[in-house]
Amino acid sequence: VLIATYNRAKLLDETLTCLAGMPVSASLSWEVLVIDNNSIDETQAIVERHRGQFPVPLRYLTERQQGRSSALNTGIANARGRVLAFTDDDVRVQDGWLDAACRPLLGAAPAADYTGGPVRPIWEVPPPRWLDLSRGDLWGTIAIQDHGAAQMGYEDARKVPLGANMAVRAEVFDVTGGFRSDLGRSGGRVVMGQEVPEWLLRARQSGYRGLYVPAMEVHHHVPAARL
Repeated sequence: VLIATYNRAKLLDETLTCLAGMPVSASLSWEVLVIDNNSIDETQAIVERHRGQFPVPLRYLTERQQGRSSALNTGIANARGRVLAFTDDDVRVQDGWLDAACRPLLGAAPAADYTGGPVRPIWEVPPPRWLDLSRGDLWGTIAIQDHGAAQMGYEDARKVPLGANMAVRAEVFDVTGGFRSDLGRSGGRVVMGQEVPEWLLRARQSGYRGLYVPAMEVHHHVPAARL
């Protein structure tokens, strides 16, 4: 599980608490990597506090080049798993999240090369009345996603998962490379969040395919400023 973080120690604390309490099948061996992207708050202290009682290895890494993409690329380079599961530092994972994310990606004949699932909102303030939450073209702006209760192929539906809830077979990155460091969230950058769609373009050109998994569910903080 890879988490890039920047100055959100309080929310990261909540995310790590959720991960620590998440039931996971005994057949899965897993770890969590927190990649600190130049935080000046209590991020490292939060990770160290969790480390002593965390149920699996919890590793703290740093990445000095500013930007979420650079931090995630450091995580990809250091991860040891066959599957890399990505979530954010302001997310609450649901029980069963990791099992649901990994199940289609493991085994002798994997059903998919990457998976994604619902990202439901945790509102800091009530959303404005004009925000039509039934319109999928608005979801990406506030980082939520819901494609229903049935599994579907992302390519068939012409959809993409969100970086806050995505898992990928590690070997895919050996072919495609990592995320573009000139894209994605970074201090002061206007164009945000496009590192995943761009990476998926390269993955799909190499023949890789994804699966939307409804049971792979997370809840994501939506701050007032984002509305």
